[in-house]
Amino acid sequence: EAQLVESGGTLVQAGGSLRLSCAASGFTFDDYGIVWFRQAPGKEREGISCISNRDGSTYYADSVKGRFTISSNNAKNTVYLQMNSLKPEDTAVYSCAAHFVLLEYGCSILYEMDYWGKGTLVTVSS
Repeated sequence: EAQLVESGGTLVQAGGSLRLSCAASGFTFDDYGIVWFRQAPGKEREGISCISNRDGSTYYADSVKGRFTISSNNAKNTVYLQMNSLKPEDTAVYSCAAHFVLLEYGCSILYEMDYWGKGTLVTVSS
């Protein structure tokens, strides 16, 4: 059974840093892209970053570019999201999802996801 489990969410002060983890199991990790989404209270879900485990290519939304870094440890089947310079507006439930990656394409926040995690809450206090 395919599974994605997020961890690392907690309460942090503005300006601080946090690292989220997304541990995958039950599917061929190297064939997939992993996408981080977030959803703040009362707002739509936002795709903020992704990484292709095929070629390591990455994407960042403008809202997190320069502050967040996505990385993958294929030996551990785990993707990380390093979040620096956190702002109160980064408060949200952060979820990871996976989609199959075709050889000629990278990851995308717009693809239909094959698997989803349940999310982890990040709260940034001002």
